[in-house]
Amino acid sequence: MVSGNGVEEGELDGEAHVYGKKVGERLRAIRRQKGMSLQEAEEASDQEFKASVLGAYERGERAISVPRLQRLAGFYNVPVDQLLPRDETFGRRSEGGVVDLTGPAPAPRRKVTIDLTRLDGLHGTSAEMLTRYLAMIQVQRQDFNGRMLTIRSDDLRAIACILDTTVEGAAGRLDELGLCLVR
Repeated sequence: MVSGNGVEEGELDGEAHVYGKKVGERLRAIRRQKGMSLQEAEEASDQEFKASVLGAYERGERAISVPRLQRLAGFYNVPVDQLLPRDETFGRRSEGGVVDLTGPAPAPRRKVTIDLTRLDGLHGTSAEMLTRYLAMIQVQRQDFNGRMLTIRSDDLRAIACILDTTVEGAAGRLDELGLCLVR
């Protein structure tokens, strides 16, 4: 069916096409992280997601509905928001919106020490995850002073994921939250 603007239903035009391409890049990145070809995704989904249609989504040639996006997220076993591109105005993710956890963690530009006494002032899912993660570090290190915790580069990678930022931006994000101990 052709709409009033001459674009077939399901196809994208203008600004929607640009965003559709970004969504497609995320869909492709997630599928590839799962180690699947388009054909393998079709087969594994019992033909619910046809290779040709997935390909059109990934190329940004076709719009995906919200219910279908939700089913695709379930199929890939990822949260729905991971199938959407990040808001680039915040600049918190690396190229393509994916934080690379496979390579070695870059050394932090400065020593990062978290003031554990300020954690109670944070609220929300990220704050809860960060609190649990820092508690896990304390248990691993048997470091229970309860006041501060020095973050190692490998720890900073996980914290970057929790805070939805890059490894390079993690220390700054911790600063913004008022968690970095200033010395």
